[in-house]
Amino acid sequence: MTSRTKPGTALPEPPRNAMDGVDEDAALLVDLLKLATFVSNPMRTGVAEPLDLAPTDLRIILALGGEGELAGHELSDIMGVPPMNVSRALVALHHKGLVEPGEDLRNRRRKPFRLSAAGRALFDRTVPAMAEVSRQLFTDFNARDRAAFRRAAGRLLARMVQSDPSREG
Repeated sequence: MTSRTKPGTALPEPPRNAMDGVDEDAALLVDLLKLATFVSNPMRTGVAEPLDLAPTDLRIILALGGEGELAGHELSDIMGVPPMNVSRALVALHHKGLVEPGEDLRNRRRKPFRLSAAGRALFDRTVPAMAEVSRQLFTDFNARDRAAFRRAAGRLLARMVQSDPSREG
């Protein structure tokens, strides 16, 4: 058997990991972005689809259920979804009777939405479905790891909300 490399020639280097040599914080951010991307699949199949919701609709239901009344542009900012997609989803959810217009007495130009009674009932149904998804995702986490992850996520979320200029005023 003959070798394809000439004597004295170095073997080719193995492929380099794209994150080799990258700042640790940048690598952590990439991991967080991957996590956000990959968690959408179990949320879609374990929560949205069983409740007959599109993923964007589910995210709106969860945002309104957790945050209260929000305008379309605020939902767009929170969800990272183009305003037109949020607007279409709000119209569809309104036609299904799941959201209703709210009222901002301090700013009449702001057009918030809130969950209707049917939307609140649907939001309540998401909780057991999300609990099942979370059990599957966190099966290898002990209580201490879960608490540490939640604290870290909470601190990151708080910092992001504080530094987000779209959430001021």
